Amino acid sequence: MEQPDWLEWAWRELGVREQPGKRDNPRILAMFKDSGHAKIVRDEVAWCAAFVGACLERSGRQGTRSLMARSYLQWGEPIAEPRLGALAVLSRGGDPALGHVGFVVGETGDQLQLLGGNQAQQVNVQSFPKSRLIELRWPATEPAADDAEPEPGRAPPHDHDDEEIVANPVFEDALRHVLEMEGGFTDDPHDPGGATNRGITIGVFAKWIGTPLDERSRPKLVQRLKKIPDSMVREIYETRYWHPAGCDSMPAPLAFLHFDAAVNHGVGAAIRMLQQAVGTEADGEIGPATRRAISAMPLRTSLVRYAELRRERYRALPHFWRFGRGWLKRVDLTLAEAARLLHGLATTAPSTSNTTREGDNSMPSDTRSAQTESKWWGQSITIWGVIVTAVSTVLPVIGPLIGIDLTSDMIELIGQQVMQIAQAIGGLVGTLMAIYGRVRAVAPIERRAVSLKL
Repeated sequence: MEQPDWLEWAWRELGVREQPGKRDNPRILAMFKDSGHAKIVRDEVAWCAAFVGACLERSGRQGTRSLMARSYLQWGEPIAEPRLGALAVLSRGGDPALGHVGFVVGETGDQLQLLGGNQAQQVNVQSFPKSRLIELRWPATEPAADDAEPEPGRAPPHDHDDEEIVANPVFEDALRHVLEMEGGFTDDPHDPGGATNRGITIGVFAKWIGTPLDERSRPKLVQRLKKIPDSMVREIYETRYWHPAGCDSMPAPLAFLHFDAAVNHGVGAAIRMLQQAVGTEADGEIGPATRRAISAMPLRTSLVRYAELRRERYRALPHFWRFGRGWLKRVDLTLAEAARLLHGLATTAPSTSNTTREGDNSMPSDTRSAQTESKWWGQSITIWGVIVTAVSTVLPVIGPLIGIDLTSDMIELIGQQVMQIAQAIGGLVGTLMAIYGRVRAVAPIERRAVSLKL
C-alpha cells in the first residue's frame, strides 16, 4: 500500500529527540511553529500533537492547530479499521483531558504500532494496546492540486501566530482572572495539591512534561515548576481545563465561572456542579441535554446556583478551616466578574433568551439591565434639593449684585436673627433633600426643554 504524503513527512523526523538541560531541539521547535505555536520555545512542552500537526501542515493539510491530542477527535472523519497513516487518538490514564496521538504504521493482535512524537521524548515507533484507542481518523477531503509543498522546518501556508489561531477574548479574560486568584509559587504542607505555581500543581506539571513524580525527582521538578514559562501555563490551562470542561460552547458569563471551577475543583466535579445548577443529570459529560438545560435557564439564575454549589462543596472539605475564607472570597470575586460579563450582554443584546427574569433580584445590582426608563430632571429630588440650598444660602449674598436688594426696612422688619435662622433651616433642608434624593435615585437623568413665563 502506498503511504500517504503526510506520513512521508513524519518519517523524516524519525529519531528527533528532546535535548537535555536548558538546550532545546530546533527541529521540535519547528514542529511547534509549523503547527501554529511559534511562541513556544521549549522542547519540554508536550509535543505529540505538534508533531502530527506539523506533518499535516507540511503536506498541505490543516491540522487542528491545538497541542491537545484529543483535539484530533474533531479532525477529518472517523474510520472503523486501522489504515496506514491513519491518525490514532489514544487515552492516557484516567484523565479525560489527557491523550496521545500518532500515525498508524502497523498492528499485531491487540497492539497498534504508531509513528509519533514525544514517545519517550523522541520521534519513534512504539506499540500501544488497542484498549487505549479512542478513535481512528482520516482526512475528510484531499488538498488542492496547486498547494505548494513547504520545506521542512519552515512555516506552512496556514501558519499563524498564537493570537490568530486561538484568540478567544473570553478565555483570555478567564485565564487572567484565574492567574490573579492563584497567585505565585506556594508549597503549603496542608495543601493536598502540594507545590503549586500559578495554579499548576506539581502533579499536573510532572504529567505535562512526562516526568514521573517521586521523592527522588520532586526537588528538581519543584525548581522547574518555579520557572514554568508563560506559554506552558497558557497551554496547560487551555488543553486541560478550558476545552475538556466545554467552556467554548457556553455563554461568556457561565464559561467564566465554569472555567474557574474546573481549575479549582477539577473538570469532572465542575461539570457535575454545573449540571446540578441547571437541573439536568449530573453525569460529568457536557452533552446535548446539558446544553439544552443551560439555554433554558436564565443566566442569572444559573450563575447564582452554581456559585452556591461551589460554596457548599468548599464547606464540606476537610481543609476548609485553613483555606475556607480564601475559597469563599474567590467564589464571590468570580461571580462578580461573571456578573460584569452578564451586564455587558444585557446592554448589547437585551432580547436574548437568557436575559433577566422580572423580579429576580438574586444577583448583584450591577447585573440589572442598563435599559431602564429615563426620567426628566425636574422629577429628581436630588436636583430640587440643590436648588433649595442655593436659594437659601447663596441668594442673600449675591442678590445685590444681580439687582435683588434686601432694603434696610425689610431687614428691620424681619430681623437679622430671623434671616440667619431661615438661612440655616433652608440650608439644612436642602442638604437633607439632596442626600435623600441621591439615595433614592434609580434612573439616569435626561435633559428636557423647560419654558418659563414671567
